[in-house]
Amino acid sequence: MLSLDAPPQPVPDPAPDQPPRAGGAVECGVDALNLTHHFLIAMPNMADPNFARSLTYICEHNGQGALGVVVNRPTDMTLRVLFEQIDLDLARDPMGDQPVYYGGPVQVDRGFVLHRPVGGWQSTLAIEDGVGLTTSKDILQAVAAGDGPAQMLVSMGYAGWAAGQLEDELGRNAWLTVAADPQVIFGCAAEDRFSAAMNLLGIDLLSLSDAVGHA
Repeated sequence: MLSLDAPPQPVPDPAPDQPPRAGGAVECGVDALNLTHHFLIAMPNMADPNFARSLTYICEHNGQGALGVVVNRPTDMTLRVLFEQIDLDLARDPMGDQPVYYGGPVQVDRGFVLHRPVGGWQSTLAIEDGVGLTTSKDILQAVAAGDGPAQMLVSMGYAGWAAGQLEDELGRNAWLTVAADPQVIFGCAAEDRFSAAMNLLGIDLLSLSDAVGHA
């Protein structure tokens, strides 16, 4: 059964009842890479089918790993169906027709809500620009009552990287990176988000090649 209120299994393990975390404080030098609140844009040479032509929003990145949510892969499940599975009613709400997203290959039976504003939910990771990632069911209960966040994207699963893994993939030109604009997530249609993120870099998608490095 799908769930939003069971604690997820992050990289590494989180404290009970907390959203997924990439780890503790960074103990590296001042030049340590931090891609929190950045987009990862999959390069054409991306071999992993979980991420081919994907746009991933990084919610946290530090010396112990990284976690993010794929934001351009809607599934066939609607919010109405998801809410029914957790005993909430969206029958008369037009939001019920919105898709649930594939957020990544980790814990695909768990729900994750990317939203603005951050709000005061039970288990939320505050990111930047008013964006939060919530794993507690209270946010969906508020949505069902007509009192949820102004903007949100609900995913099943998330993307996680162990310490050094994302840096290694960047070194192998698997991703382009760019500072995130929440408008790409919440203001663009799913099919337009990949190209919108490319536009933030000023790069034409057709100009990409396997030899291009990361920004």
